[in-house]
Amino acid sequence: MMGQTAAQDQLFYAFNLTDHVPRDHLLRGIDRFLDLCELRQHLAPFYSHTGRPSIDPELMVRMLVVGYCMGIRSERRLCEEVHLNLAYRWFCRLGLEGRVPDHSTFSKNRHGRFRQSDALRFVFESVLKRCMAEGLVRGEGFAIDASVIKADANRARGVPGSEVIDWRQSSTCSRAVREYLDALEENNPLAEDSPADQPEPPTPAKSISLTDPAARWTAATGGPAFFAYSTNYLIDLSAGIIVDVEATPAHRTQEVDSTRTMIDRVEQRMHLKPHRLVGDTAYGAAPMLAWMVDDKGIEPHVPVWDKTVRHDDTLSVIEFTWHEDRNEYNCPEGKPLRSEWRHFKNPRSRITKADTVIYRASQMDCAGCPRKDKCCPNTPCRKIARSIHEKAREVARSISKTEQYQQSRRDRKKVEMLFAHLKRILKLDRLRLRGLSGAQDEFLMAATAQNLRRMAKWLMPVEEVSVTKGA
Repeated sequence: MMGQTAAQDQLFYAFNLTDHVPRDHLLRGIDRFLDLCELRQHLAPFYSHTGRPSIDPELMVRMLVVGYCMGIRSERRLCEEVHLNLAYRWFCRLGLEGRVPDHSTFSKNRHGRFRQSDALRFVFESVLKRCMAEGLVRGEGFAIDASVIKADANRARGVPGSEVIDWRQSSTCSRAVREYLDALEENNPLAEDSPADQPEPPTPAKSISLTDPAARWTAATGGPAFFAYSTNYLIDLSAGIIVDVEATPAHRTQEVDSTRTMIDRVEQRMHLKPHRLVGDTAYGAAPMLAWMVDDKGIEPHVPVWDKTVRHDDTLSVIEFTWHEDRNEYNCPEGKPLRSEWRHFKNPRSRITKADTVIYRASQMDCAGCPRKDKCCPNTPCRKIARSIHEKAREVARSISKTEQYQQSRRDRKKVEMLFAHLKRILKLDRLRLRGLSGAQDEFLMAATAQNLRRMAKWLMPVEEVSVTKGA
């Protein structure tokens, strides 16, 4: 006999929402380590003491955590999922009858109180402090890297960077455009400064987006160019915890410069200073190495950015001997290369715009040298450009010969794994918010979600660890 379910209304229900959330659910582990008790106090100065009560900020943050942890990219869909999913309701403290806020509430608070109070960074640092309290952050070694994320900007709506644009037109002056213009005015040198004090203007971008002008026109290998931002991760190598994150336009120089910002911020706010910093060749430029070695006292486990090696069978710089006491090089034939061949009454620094000092051999020595064809076949004498930061480069070269350096190269893969997780599991391969501040908000929440998932995976008992794919 075929059974049939009879619809029958009940007068009373005995329902416990906690009992209906599986013990191995990812959100159970995250809820154990997410503490937002100080968030209300942090946001209190940005709320009025009178008027109608607002949406609970802790509720909005918990919903955002659900969205980023579960790869729900749309806030409209996030509200629908929280309304229907019992586990999401339990995590957000809504119960069965709690009302889910409208999706527009997130935009209103993001552009208002959250951004003014830097609330999302406060949440990120609160989670980081919990990671430190749980022993997942050792602070001995950090790794740095950047990954390109597509901006919410149509590649067809771009104009050449050299073209003059009237950004103040009402049709184009969106929030992202206003933010871009404010940043330009802030970084613009004052008119009363002398020309010598003014920095050189940056090279104009090849293309500028009319939708999100702060995004950078870039291209990945084997693919079409697009507008993008870069998420810069500074991670602790012990357990792969993200200790800081910074959003920049997708430009190599700005990515490298963000390293200083993050190292200084972590040292100031978290009292963490690494003994070694691991990175790829992009971070091996001479000024960055000098900053690590001389200013911060950090061992650079970074390949040196070196263009002195020649590949045309002529003598490279490595075949010349440097003498610190005499401030000169000696060629393989024993002849000197000097920055000055005569003394001046007023000493000269001899430092070029590229922060190098040029050492030259005597033209007479080179003219009769038997190795001239192997040394300087196309010039009258041999020249060597020595960086003013060469000592820091030598420190990096000596470190690269150690076994610890080889281990650091293997440890650096943890950053790449976090980027793969960010794009494949959290679905953040394209931004939803516009402007540099919008990119920063998204990257902060994504890093917060990754740290929470890492704690839930590493620290929950075996029977309670989530079996969710990618957790």
